[in-house]
Amino acid sequence: MRFLRRSIPGFFLPALLLATAGCTGHRPAVVGPAIDAQRTALDLEDQTRLRRPSRIVFQWELNEGGVRIHGRGVARLENPYRARLDLFLGNGETVVRAALVGEDLRLPPGAPRDILPPPDLMWGALGVFRPEQGSKLMGADRLEGGALRLRYLYPNGKQLRYRIENGRVQTLEILDGGHTTQQVRLTVSGDSRYPVEATYRNMKAFRELKLKRESVEQVGPYPPEIWNPVR
Repeated sequence: MRFLRRSIPGFFLPALLLATAGCTGHRPAVVGPAIDAQRTALDLEDQTRLRRPSRIVFQWELNEGGVRIHGRGVARLENPYRARLDLFLGNGETVVRAALVGEDLRLPPGAPRDILPPPDLMWGALGVFRPEQGSKLMGADRLEGGALRLRYLYPNGKQLRYRIENGRVQTLEILDGGHTTQQVRLTVSGDSRYPVEATYRNMKAFRELKLKRESVEQVGPYPPEIWNPVR
């Protein structure tokens, strides 16, 4: 997987800059403060928390520097906050195996860590509302069109924002200096608590990882060792 770390060819850069600039789209206007930011956050946490072990099969596609690879993957989820992610190529070769336990992202030595989102965005891509424990809830806004936005501040000064529509998270983004640097966009369905599709973009690295759900099933408890992919 050496191409995951290659520099971006010069002729790809203008096109990728244009694509990245268009990712954020029109930013909806703020029409006023939300009534209770803390209650909104607590309700989302309760609605999206993991309750029963689940297994999600999905298709994935990675685009980095104009190079595209794709395959299938499996996500295994278990309460309270445990997730195992495995990505495979079409020939069965493993690209990534990782476990997320709370905020602890565990990968084998030498694994391509940078293609995955940070823990709070990774939880969001799996349909779980879990801001980083060290972040501070700064408030909530009512947006045009009836959406809500929750704003968090990281200890390093960066911001984390959640856009919520009809009680479901639609977008997560990390901002640095007022500019979006990482983003997850979700496509949700009313008949399932897990997203139908999740797209993670790292604007600085010109990288996009897209996950498209194929199936979801509830399963029995997982063996503890799957949460340690280092072995």
